[in-house]
Amino acid sequence: MKPRVLQKWLTGACAGALAIIASLVLTGIAEAADNKAFGPVPKLKVDAKKAALGKRLFFDVRLSGDAAISCASCHMPDKGFADGLPLAKAYPGSGGFRNAPSLINTAHRAAWFWDGRLGTNLNDVTRESLTEDWMMNMDMRLMQERIKQDPVYVKMFKEAGYGEPSNGSVRKAIPEYLKTLISTGSAFDAGKLSARAQSGFELFKGKAGCAACHSGPRFTDDQPYNTGVPNNPEIWKNPMRHTTYVAFGLFMGIENIYNQRRDVGAHIRTHKADGSDIGKFMTPSLRELKYTAPYMHNGMMKSLKQVVAFYNRGGGDDPNKDSRMKPLNLSKAEQGDLVAFLESLSGKPLTGAAYVWKDKIPTDYPVIKDWRKAKN
Repeated sequence: MKPRVLQKWLTGACAGALAIIASLVLTGIAEAADNKAFGPVPKLKVDAKKAALGKRLFFDVRLSGDAAISCASCHMPDKGFADGLPLAKAYPGSGGFRNAPSLINTAHRAAWFWDGRLGTNLNDVTRESLTEDWMMNMDMRLMQERIKQDPVYVKMFKEAGYGEPSNGSVRKAIPEYLKTLISTGSAFDAGKLSARAQSGFELFKGKAGCAACHSGPRFTDDQPYNTGVPNNPEIWKNPMRHTTYVAFGLFMGIENIYNQRRDVGAHIRTHKADGSDIGKFMTPSLRELKYTAPYMHNGMMKSLKQVVAFYNRGGGDDPNKDSRMKPLNLSKAEQGDLVAFLESLSGKPLTGAAYVWKDKIPTDYPVIKDWRKAKN
């Protein structure tokens, strides 16, 4: 080979090699950026004293009307701050008609509840959860007087900078505690995916199309969709659950509620006249799924294997189903890989003292002598 020809060949070869290297580097950077876009969930700035107060309030049964249930009754730390039931329990005399969602990472949400009916802030979510008659049925004026009777609360409210106990401060302290409930220690965030989980992640972003709705660090876009999840017949068979849903529907302005035999979901936000928005529910986070079965807004799927099979079939049968829902044609092996990836999004359980109030909370009050003359 002539020197000039050789020089030209070497120049071309080097340029080609550099192009390949650059392509690999850029691909690696793109993949790293892609993975970073999905997680980890950012920590939030927390006021320690306010959060400690909120933690005690979260586990205190005196925040319910009959002093029998607390926030933790339906949001249990060992269940990923869900309750492990298809349909949540409710205040005595009522029956829950939806699955209790996890509260982990809830401080990052853009809208709350399965229908997304509150999109303001956790202060409002706390107020509704405490005062709604089928949830905790609490008159906040009574709650304020109850906590004023507890010297531990008097001290904690003062140290947190709130002054004397008040219902407004309760609605600030509980959200401050919820800010501490952030996912941590998952295999995905640590970059320690198994081969099957890594394969599942590629399917998640590609062939399976999950990332179209399950995006960002929490793996949700905080938007409602109809995927054809079947109705839970227990809601209509159980008189307590049915009457609770009817009362809820009357308050939310659902038309023809007495003859309604399905949960209308996010329809309460938009009330489209043609009913095309009926059956939409908020995209749930995919974090901590190991702890929060059963799944879907009504607990109709017992396992992640069932969930993946449901989407592989193209979802359920519903006239309002999202048009993007199509059969995925995933093999059994691919479905298994997808489950492995979903399991990799669960981290360490938030069950330690940093997240759970371990001390006993007394519910009996000492008798106040000559109480008419005692200063409140």
